Amino acid sequence: MSYLLRVQLPDRPGSLGSLAVALGSVGADILSLDVIERGDGYAVDDLVVDVAPGALPDTLITAAENLHDVRVDSIRPYTGVLDTHRELELIDRVAAASDDRLQVLVDGAPRVLRVGWSVVVATGRRGAYRVVGSSGAPETHATDMPWMPLAHPSALDGEADWVPQVWRDMDTKIAAAPLGSTGTVLMLGRPGGPDFRPSEVARLGYLAGIVATVLG
Repeated sequence: MSYLLRVQLPDRPGSLGSLAVALGSVGADILSLDVIERGDGYAVDDLVVDVAPGALPDTLITAAENLHDVRVDSIRPYTGVLDTHRELELIDRVAAASDDRLQVLVDGAPRVLRVGWSVVVATGRRGAYRVVGSSGAPETHATDMPWMPLAHPSALDGEADWVPQVWRDMDTKIAAAPLGSTGTVLMLGRPGGPDFRPSEVARLGYLAGIVATVLG
């Protein structure tokens, strides 16, 4: 069983090593690590950890937070494929697709950006509508998106009036980025959190910008 653990820890030598030892003491192996953000004296890392079948995720939280100044932001099951070049592979798959390129994009984006679902939305005479969605996208659609057209990649307010109630009930964190100047937007949902960090929003923007160029 693998989990994706988002941890905030002191940005100083030895912190990650201490965390690895603490997680190892409860039988967890770190499979990969992504630095999500660095701030004034702290770092936010995403760790994919492997644990024995039946192991409780609470033991990972306890082990990590027993260390001084370490906080677990979130923990969730991880079923993705480990890959250090996730964005490049997705861009390559979109470029190689003969048709339905937007579907290829939304199907791959959740794994690449570590979210629950993704959709491409656009606006027409009757308002906002979903163009395509990933397999995990909610059946309830948002039909009023007052923030469109979107000029820059942004983390959106998940409690705003336009957000469907079922999304709010699941505490869904939302981010979006324009697909070039087409008027369409790549939107991500992360039910249950954690919040999108500025670096994640920037990463989404870079991906959307490159894909928009590929789509022409």
